[in-house]
Amino acid sequence: MVSFKYDFNQDLVELQASNWSGLEQVYVNGKRVSSKLNFGQNSEHQVQLHDGNPCKFQLLIDPSSDQMICRIYKQNHLIASIKQGKESLLQSRQLLQGAVMFCAISSLGFLLLS
Repeated sequence: MVSFKYDFNQDLVELQASNWSGLEQVYVNGKRVSSKLNFGQNSEHQVQLHDGNPCKFQLLIDPSSDQMICRIYKQNHLIASIKQGKESLLQSRQLLQGAVMFCAISSLGFLLLS
């Protein structure tokens, strides 16, 4: 799971994205305002801020660097571009792989003992 946070004057916005389940969620002041499943290289969320202004989140993966980038637009003006490196993506994938292996071995052991 990766998380991008940005503090506007009146609003704290956060985009959470799971690189293994595909679930993306946008929160404004702790309240979920958008969610969807995405398994592609990019996606977009459009939400409304507390002051009524539109805010757009673009999430994409740079294929040359494997960095996940979140671009935040307010009233169609780019105000932030936040990046997370491939290390956080790799850690998340390794955690998932470990959990899957544990479940598989546990299930196999249970079947063998039955």
